[in-house]
Amino acid sequence: MLTEKQKIFFEKLKELYGKDVLPSFDIIAQEFGFKHKNSVWQYFNKLREENLIHEKNNRFYINKEMFGAVLFSSAVKAGFASVADDYIEKRISLDDCFDINSPSTFLFTVSGDSMIDLGIFEGDKVIVKKSQSAKNGDIVIAFIDDGYTLKTYREKQGKIWLEPANPNYPNLYPKEKLIIFGIVQGIVRKL
Repeated sequence: MLTEKQKIFFEKLKELYGKDVLPSFDIIAQEFGFKHKNSVWQYFNKLREENLIHEKNNRFYINKEMFGAVLFSSAVKAGFASVADDYIEKRISLDDCFDINSPSTFLFTVSGDSMIDLGIFEGDKVIVKKSQSAKNGDIVIAFIDDGYTLKTYREKQGKIWLEPANPNYPNLYPKEKLIIFGIVQGIVRKL
């Protein structure tokens, strides 16, 4: 388990060097404001112990599994709203295809068929950028009254609702509350 300082150190390593080979302890000590490279060595020992960095041929690399968007193991309903579990299954790196800002980007597996007319099918993964607000026409994951759902956000003359993309489903109008979780940025489908 990392301390808060160790977590901050690791996040800064990821931000500065990404997937590239990490520079020498001297360089890191200088860039991070440490007086001695021994401090960097102590951090690296803990990060290796936690499997966050790897050593190969006397060079250090950040574990590739530490990059990318978080995949939740629970599916988000594209039918009627339901409670979603927020268990993190693993990380998936889609950096080559999308501009992903890891701390605020998530993947959800679609369940149901209420968005098929927009080409979003059951089993697809939707890439969602965390946001507390949406514009008319955004595809969103939202909490409406008692559950999460995937729909198109609609707003007209002060009235807000969630619209499915399948004529077999009704529009969802919030009775008590509507909270936007995030806006869909893309879809991933395994063929």
